Amino acid sequence: MKIIVVGTGFVGLCHAAVCSEYGHEVYAYDIDKVRIAAYASGKSEEIERMINEPGLATVIAENLNRYLFFTTEITPILEGSDAIFLCLPTPPNPDGSSDLSFYFNAVDYLAQLLAKRVDQRRVVIINKSTVPIGTARALEQALAKHNVPNVGVASNPEFLPEGDAVEKSRRPDRVVVGADTEEDFRILRRIYSQFVNHVRISFIETTPETAESIKYIANTLLLTYVSFWNGIGARIGETFPNVRMEDLKRGVTADNRISKWGSYVGIGAGGSCFGKDVQSLIYQLESRDQDAQLLRSVYDINEYQKMYLLDRAEAEAGFSFANKTVALLGLSFKQRTNDMRDSSALKVVEGLLGRGVSAIHAYDPMSMHEARRWFDPSKNPLFAKLSYHESVKSALASTDVLVIATDWEEFRGLSRTIELNTKKPYLIVDGRRMIPDYAELVAQGYQYLAVGSPLRG
Repeated sequence: MKIIVVGTGFVGLCHAAVCSEYGHEVYAYDIDKVRIAAYASGKSEEIERMINEPGLATVIAENLNRYLFFTTEITPILEGSDAIFLCLPTPPNPDGSSDLSFYFNAVDYLAQLLAKRVDQRRVVIINKSTVPIGTARALEQALAKHNVPNVGVASNPEFLPEGDAVEKSRRPDRVVVGADTEEDFRILRRIYSQFVNHVRISFIETTPETAESIKYIANTLLLTYVSFWNGIGARIGETFPNVRMEDLKRGVTADNRISKWGSYVGIGAGGSCFGKDVQSLIYQLESRDQDAQLLRSVYDINEYQKMYLLDRAEAEAGFSFANKTVALLGLSFKQRTNDMRDSSALKVVEGLLGRGVSAIHAYDPMSMHEARRWFDPSKNPLFAKLSYHESVKSALASTDVLVIATDWEEFRGLSRTIELNTKKPYLIVDGRRMIPDYAELVAQGYQYLAVGSPLRG
């Protein structure tokens, strides 16, 4: 089939690349010429500078100019297309609602072009972006306004975990498609023919509104798991003596009815979806006079978690961050990605600068290039206090306190590295419980403060 993917951010690029693996003729379109040039180069270093997702650059290189094409011109590729996926940004407004300006600007432009097609075969416009419930109907109206002939509308939300997106695109837990007509379902079945009637993968056909709702419920439920463990589990471990957090989690999740996913404690969940989606659903419900207090609590717990260890360091360890040099390990919102959107590290940096630190030594295995964009001194002079280091050892040198903000595996078990590269007195603030052998450091005179445990040392 001939497929067009509009928008080549994380979702659009992953979708276009994996669709091309299955032999579809896929055109990935974006107005960002720099981004498209990087992808079209087929060079890993250029692609990963834009989106660093394990295995993605390889898939692109293997299918480039064979099944996968990148372009900044959409008009020449519209003729003969079977499906157009919309993978456009829908950022949050200050009130939590979704900003659909990018989305509808693209839709209006696309509709004008589709109305002039010579080949008027059936084409389905498919929402891949996370959009408010009912957006498919608004898309229908926009297409009708421009008298687009023989067009269908569908919803096909993505459920891609960053760091594992390629594998999950190839072998998803489920594929959800929402449409109104059998004709449009037939097109969607052809696109996803490898998943229809699969013994393990659920291929779910439903209404567009239900498909849109599934995405919101799934993401807000996942964040609820995380917030529950941070809001309850972590507080138990920090409050009552002799509670072993790892044993607590194992004991609770030994019940098959209770999710093992999300049963960890840390300094909050980030990324492009969780916070944005829960805010959007709160807005959608409350604007229709429905109570959303549960979701508000979930969101508030997660946001509080991102900086509360700094408060604990001051209150429990008597530590003053003023004029101190901080080693900050981890900038991305989680391991195996360079994505810093809504990363806990953003809040940590904000909190450290607000407390008057003299310098921040930052290190992340993938996100150094991204960090320079987020922490631009021309936008905030305080960001000049950040320096970027090529290793854990370099970041630790000449610092007074360590903050671990991301769960990279190379940060696990750093006791010996910390001991060799720092001088006591020294405070370790472990936001991801990455140092299980902390007792050795405490015995050497270090102080250790972790989510889910009282201060040690």
